[in-house]
Amino acid sequence: MTSGKRKKFTEGRILSSLVSLAGPIILANILQTAYQLIDTFWLGRLGADAVAAVSLSFPILFLILAIGGGLTLAGTVMVAQHHGAEDQEQVNYSSSQTVIVIFWVSLALSVVGYFAARPMMTLVGADPEILEDSVAYFKVSSIGFVFLFMFFVFQSLMRGIGNVMLPVYVILVTVFLNLVLDPLFIFGWGPIPGYGVAGAAVASIITQGLSAATGLYLLFRGKIGIKIKFSMMRFDYPWVKKMVYLGIPSSVEQSTRALAMVMMIVLVTSFGSEVVAAYGIGARILSFVIIPALGFAIATTSLVGQNIGARKIKRAEKVGNLSANIAFFGLTFFGILLFIFAEQLTAFFVPNEPTVIRDGALFIKIMAPSFGLLGVQQILNGVFNGAGFTKASMLISIMSLWIIRFPLAYVLAYKTPLGYEGIWWAFPASNLVAAIVAFVYFKMGYWKLRIFRYRHSNLV
Repeated sequence: MTSGKRKKFTEGRILSSLVSLAGPIILANILQTAYQLIDTFWLGRLGADAVAAVSLSFPILFLILAIGGGLTLAGTVMVAQHHGAEDQEQVNYSSSQTVIVIFWVSLALSVVGYFAARPMMTLVGADPEILEDSVAYFKVSSIGFVFLFMFFVFQSLMRGIGNVMLPVYVILVTVFLNLVLDPLFIFGWGPIPGYGVAGAAVASIITQGLSAATGLYLLFRGKIGIKIKFSMMRFDYPWVKKMVYLGIPSSVEQSTRALAMVMMIVLVTSFGSEVVAAYGIGARILSFVIIPALGFAIATTSLVGQNIGARKIKRAEKVGNLSANIAFFGLTFFGILLFIFAEQLTAFFVPNEPTVIRDGALFIKIMAPSFGLLGVQQILNGVFNGAGFTKASMLISIMSLWIIRFPLAYVLAYKTPLGYEGIWWAFPASNLVAAIVAFVYFKMGYWKLRIFRYRHSNLV
């Protein structure tokens, strides 16, 4: 990659850099959501038990993927900083080390997942009628962990150097391929037998394998800004230690986020199916809002990392300020729209359930005005990650979810007349506190002061 290409993200208009990075990332997240919806659509044709069997796997799969997700983020940060410093040799070396570390981690997780599938599915409470399907789905999915993680690495490294469109093209192809392969392996056709629920996992492995192979081929070829080499993949203890130092807090953050959502569901289920349905609708809306927030947060991580690598700390701070403003005002405006049309939106999901429409609309109205605050927290977490201070992001997320949201939801729901509405109020309260803490820490500038302790050869 040319020097001019590097300067695109360390010089010039910050807004154009942010948008050019965030847009493709948001699109990739939308496509990955579509990927999951396709699975749900075809599995739904097998019946409710098939969907339930796969749904049980999601929390555990998310926890396992969080381990790799944190380590790949560490790779992104190191590559972004070396890229900003225009040190191509270290970009290639860090990328090569990231690939080999994630390969061995994913291989270990694949073996553990395969052989622990039955006890894990039993642990999460799989009923006898769906136990076998859930175990089969998880076992097959475990085999594909290596492919899935290798594509994650490719995607993260590309984000580190700002080449965010290339992974989108790969994901786009896999979405269309999955649309064909899902029914083929779920129901069978001609000489290909139908595997039922496990067929969805088989289809995923094929598409993940193709994605991983494409990504690794491009990285080894070296024409996309990064060239990995086998000679750079020898075990490097100091480098791996640095990666673990950066990656483990991110893994912990993602894992605790998944566990916190599970615990919130436990609170909700005690109030009956109609409240669960209302919560489910609100959670879907929240997951949709998170897509642009995470897109800008990941773009901020890459942009801050590159500018820190280029020793442009003031510019990195300006990136954080601008991105936080975009997230706050953009998501606040979006939240106002959701507040106004809450009833209509809820009725779209459950048109003939007046109680669910009322409760779901109330949840959206209570939560929506704080979407801008949620965006600020995500963006500033992206700043801290880009600066290499992943512990800050981890602590803020743990505080938001485990010290504020869950305890407050429990107290308001069970110890006050609010009942289940107390769970709704815990969301904006935690968003407010987390945004304030993140903003204060960002403005204190401690993350900037620590950067000056490092030299060009010892980034992050």
